[in-house]
Amino acid sequence: MDVIATAGHVDHGKSTLVRALTGMEPDRWEEERRRGLTIDLGFAWTTLPSGRRLAMVDVPGHERFIGNMLAGVGSVPAALVVVAADDGWSAQTGEHVAVLDALGVRHGLLVVTKADAADPGPVLADAAERLAGTSLGRLLAVAASARTGAGVPEVAAVLETVLAGLPAPATTAPVRLWVDRAFTIRGAGTVVTGTLAAGSVAVGDRLDLGGRAATVRGLHSLGEPVQTASATARVALNLRGVAVEEVVRGDALLTPDAFRRTADLDVTLLAAEEDRLPAEMVVHIGSATVAARVRPLDGTALRLRLAEALPLRVGDRLLLRDPGSRRVLGADVRDVDPPELRRRGAARTRAAELAEQPPGEAGALADLTRRRVVRRADFVAMGWPVPAEATAHGPWLLAPGLVDQLAGRVLPLVASYRARLPLEPGPPVEWVRQELDLPDADLVGGLLRPPLALRGGRVVVGGVGLPPAVQRAVEAIRARLTDEPFAAPEAGDLAAAGLGPRELAAAVRDEQLVRITDGIYLAPGVAEVARARLAAIPQPFTLSQARQTWGTSRRVAVPLAEWLDARGVTVRLPDNTRRLR
Repeated sequence: MDVIATAGHVDHGKSTLVRALTGMEPDRWEEERRRGLTIDLGFAWTTLPSGRRLAMVDVPGHERFIGNMLAGVGSVPAALVVVAADDGWSAQTGEHVAVLDALGVRHGLLVVTKADAADPGPVLADAAERLAGTSLGRLLAVAASARTGAGVPEVAAVLETVLAGLPAPATTAPVRLWVDRAFTIRGAGTVVTGTLAAGSVAVGDRLDLGGRAATVRGLHSLGEPVQTASATARVALNLRGVAVEEVVRGDALLTPDAFRRTADLDVTLLAAEEDRLPAEMVVHIGSATVAARVRPLDGTALRLRLAEALPLRVGDRLLLRDPGSRRVLGADVRDVDPPELRRRGAARTRAAELAEQPPGEAGALADLTRRRVVRRADFVAMGWPVPAEATAHGPWLLAPGLVDQLAGRVLPLVASYRARLPLEPGPPVEWVRQELDLPDADLVGGLLRPPLALRGGRVVVGGVGLPPAVQRAVEAIRARLTDEPFAAPEAGDLAAAGLGPRELAAAVRDEQLVRITDGIYLAPGVAEVARARLAAIPQPFTLSQARQTWGTSRRVAVPLAEWLDARGVTVRLPDNTRRLR
């Protein structure tokens, strides 16, 4: 299917031409037909002689309904520009064409209507010349009279040529369906319509609508039920899980997690503006209309703050309209998560960055370099492709070269930390994260190079243990425990050796001593030695029997037995005897 929108002045015959081409009445409201002008969007469709199916969005031509016109053309790839032979180019024609130019519409057809009322030649030549200076360029042109039918078949034939030249839509892209109508049907519930400009939608799909889950219960296209529809297409979706009161024109149905909703964004105007921009303008994209505060940065760059967050992507084209005049400006979205502008001169620096930012993957690489680290899903939702040079670590993307740069900083950080706290094995991972200004502690592990390693939630240097004096004292204790593994030194002996609570805790963290309880420290592997000796005596056994087989005092035997119980080496029975598990 192809979709095209009309454009042109009120009463120049847009709706009449649509009716002649399709045999359908595009005006939906009785008031529209009574007054003879389109107030809201109209929709009709037909099958062209080649079999190509065409949907037509008929927009209002009156200047008071420019907002409705913008909602109709926002997602449509081609335009049917209509100028009446008996009236010629008007201010409203110019405003509609300015909108198409600002949107960057490059495909269309010029039709001079009411050819039976006046010579269409001069108007056709004038309109073609005016259009040549816009994004539409030199359009194919036809003169016709919808009243008599003359030229209408030629319009349909030339439409075939225009539509054949349209670029192929991105049918695998995520869905962003801007809603242009919402209503209810008895027995079906909420129905929304829109132009599917990219992606595909199917019955049963779950879409996001302003943070709410909406399931596609039914799907219609050109008045017929279908199971799936692909861009470009006019579609009507029957939604489950959403009340009609919760949907308005300008809402968007989205592929979940594929878009970033933002109220702050950086844009660049398509052309420099000599006149000062107002502080407040109206933003149009798709069928959405949102007020925005405008902050000029420098040159053509602007910072916008929207009154309501919209699902936007880098590369989107939006319109800025001054409600106090007829001025409509086109702007390209350059950043949907812009940096704060705090320092003096930051706005000008930011404008320079935007001016130098290339499109596509090169732009993605530049943006990733500026951000340093970003979640892959967030980066893609901004509208960027993933640069081939990016470094992936779990859900994160890191700028090229950043891993090596940060990895080189870790060892000096660890050495500095150990110099201040020599009894600590190394800094906590969270401390390293903060020092490197990383968003997640999981990233630290990917930066460690030998001799660095992770141990117990800390970054340690392999082979670097306790301070020399502490190490000598611990080795002396362990030498005593070699022959008598359960002869835990007394508190006085530990203190005399210079092993206070901090030194002992460091020795335990370094796995050179095992803490049984306060004041009781033994050598690593004591659990296996204790179990081996207990296996040599009858089961179950008493605490006294365990103490004797270990060859130690009650001071050590009681906490050691409880320590073995806690680790599942032994089981304490109801009569206070124990057995090996």
